[in-house]
Amino acid sequence: MSMQPASRATPVSVVVRTAALDDAGSLLEHLPADVPHDELVSWVRRGDGLVGWGEALVLETSGPSRFAEAEAWWDRVRVGAAVRNEVGVPGSGLVCFGSFPFSDDSNEPARLVVPSTVVGRREGRSWVTRTTLEPQLSPLGLPEPSPPPDAPTDLAFADGDVSPSDYAHAVAEAVARIAAGEIDKVVLARDLVATSSTPIDPRWLLRRLAESYENTWVFAVAGLVGATPELLVRRDKGLITSRVLAGTIRRTGDDEADLALAGSLARSSKDLEEHEYAVRSVADALAPHSSSMNVPESPFVLHLPNVMHLATDVAAVSADDASSLALAASLHPSAAVGGTPTAAAVRLIGELEHMDRGRYAGPVGWMDGNGDGAWGIALRSGAIDRDDPRQIRLYAGCGIVAGSDPESEVAESTAKLIPMRDALAPDHHA
Repeated sequence: MSMQPASRATPVSVVVRTAALDDAGSLLEHLPADVPHDELVSWVRRGDGLVGWGEALVLETSGPSRFAEAEAWWDRVRVGAAVRNEVGVPGSGLVCFGSFPFSDDSNEPARLVVPSTVVGRREGRSWVTRTTLEPQLSPLGLPEPSPPPDAPTDLAFADGDVSPSDYAHAVAEAVARIAAGEIDKVVLARDLVATSSTPIDPRWLLRRLAESYENTWVFAVAGLVGATPELLVRRDKGLITSRVLAGTIRRTGDDEADLALAGSLARSSKDLEEHEYAVRSVADALAPHSSSMNVPESPFVLHLPNVMHLATDVAAVSADDASSLALAASLHPSAAVGGTPTAAAVRLIGELEHMDRGRYAGPVGWMDGNGDGAWGIALRSGAIDRDDPRQIRLYAGCGIVAGSDPESEVAESTAKLIPMRDALAPDHHA
């Protein structure tokens, strides 16, 4: 059951019960087959995290105030919740999942959902949470395993709103604007539409992505499914962390060649400059909420199966009670997905990109009743069509700076589409 409260001031009453489990096993295998595709949620990395399904409460909001409205709604839910939590770690008890559009003027709303059921694992501890609008007395066990998901069939790919040639033209124009001194960096994205003859099961995508990309956070909220390597922010009992990625090079598949490429990436002035912009934007946004901060002097190279990124892990100690969502809102959009200066870059995206990003490159993640949580940037992702689940729109973007080459950026965006394209494909090893 879903509900959208009418009054901001009135607490929202829900009953929440969390019980410990011996071992949850594979979290993704608990996701049921008989739930609508847009009611499955996930935030899983290396077997730990949260999955959920069903809708006890839902909020949809849009526009420039979407984060503030979501925060206000969550405060009312937290105040009105009757919580019995036998586990007491971040992610247990009352939990919501959220996904927010990149742009203030997107046609797609932000969505915050409190699942009816959540199964979690953290550092060897497992639990199940049930949330209802009425007191419930049923036992807190796990449901019977669902049949495994089927692969999409008869897949066909077509250009989305931005074709490769459109993208090359946009990159060339962006480079000209950078040369003219209008901005330092802008992130431009393009899309690709995949169509299946059968409904696309998010469970298939989540399992394939988790299998292939263990260094990422595998997520699903309201039909947006992906595997992001970029942690926008995590708040965990007073510790704030953020993983910044900017600067990318494609892998060849040859270990020796890739090692040489990783070295060239770590020395590339173009990529180091792009990375520095992104790190600075995150550190500046977190500073007002932090009593101390550690920003490493130089990045490390994060190796993913398809690409390598320059990466920096920023850590800070919380100085106020800002929730993980409030921190995510202060960080969005970072230079990694918008550009520098941010306001001018976002305006240029609106002018050159010629598509609505929807929730691509926006914050996606979860938050508990204490404000702890984790929010990634919705990259390496696709949005399953709400009305026609046989169709999914895939997205990829690249940071454009002085010296960017349009054809090289088209190739990089193509490489970034590979994780989702491969995840959709039938498993030939089965």
